[in-house]
Amino acid sequence: MRAAYAFSQDPDRPLRALDVGDQPEPTVPDGWVLVDVRASSLNHHDLWSLRGVGLPPDRLPMILGCDAAGVDPDGNEVVVFPVVEDKADPRGYSLFSERHPGTIAERIAAPRENLVPKPAGVSFAEAACLPTAWLTAYHMLVTRGRAAEASSVLVQGAGGGVATAAVALGVALGKRVYATSRDESKRERIAALGATPVEPGGRLPERVDVVIESVGEPTFAHSMKCAAPGARIVVCGATAGHRTEVDLRRVFAMQLEILGSSMGTPEELAALLGLVDAGTVRPVIDTTFGFGDLRPAFERLDSGEVFGKVVIYHLA
Repeated sequence: MRAAYAFSQDPDRPLRALDVGDQPEPTVPDGWVLVDVRASSLNHHDLWSLRGVGLPPDRLPMILGCDAAGVDPDGNEVVVFPVVEDKADPRGYSLFSERHPGTIAERIAAPRENLVPKPAGVSFAEAACLPTAWLTAYHMLVTRGRAAEASSVLVQGAGGGVATAAVALGVALGKRVYATSRDESKRERIAALGATPVEPGGRLPERVDVVIESVGEPTFAHSMKCAAPGARIVVCGATAGHRTEVDLRRVFAMQLEILGSSMGTPEELAALLGLVDAGTVRPVIDTTFGFGDLRPAFERLDSGEVFGKVVIYHLA
């Protein structure tokens, strides 16, 4: 079957480690099923894999991709929850494309319990956006950030999958959302989503109850300054640097919570699908590509110009 896969590693030019071609059919262990993929989407996780982060050489070649929607052996339309129990990993889990072949392929093997029903009102393309970036944003906002108790949210570095999802979800949940971006065109798109765009480090008209932080070192001091008393600063990544200074006086004086967050649960994915099915929110799709244009899709992701998700349509 055809697939996009990492055949080597290149920390500086990750697309050099990408190939598109035939790979073996998935092995289907007991309790797993084969899913015919109808749509998948790309994540920066795929670029990190091509750089060799979290993907050691002894696992190459590895089919890339964490997100997929498709059809199970019984003809049911499903979304694949991307987290697999993994006792060998310090986290206790791994994602597809880390230890098990990923989703940017014609077929994927997945544990049966990882298949979440896709509502009829959600397209395959929309569903394929949700399992990683959108689920992460949902978990950060709703579960870790306790958005039900909040009226205002700051999202740092909107443009990428998680941050853009957090902007759209925050607006859909009725919050006042502020979002930063260095790019003027992305700030315009932030405004079009119903949020207030802010230049990096810019002053907000109020302190916020929840901060969605995935940038790291360049933005963390700003996140701290913008946090209201008792606010939650929810961290899911550090794409621009993981070492930062924290003023502990502000943490205890303002009674701030700094919370780590990673992925979500199948139940949260089902709830997110319900929001999309009800029309409460729609995934932000940057561009779509056919399965025959996988390399241009990766080039788009690597360009740094993406706002939302890059989606791959597969042949039925």
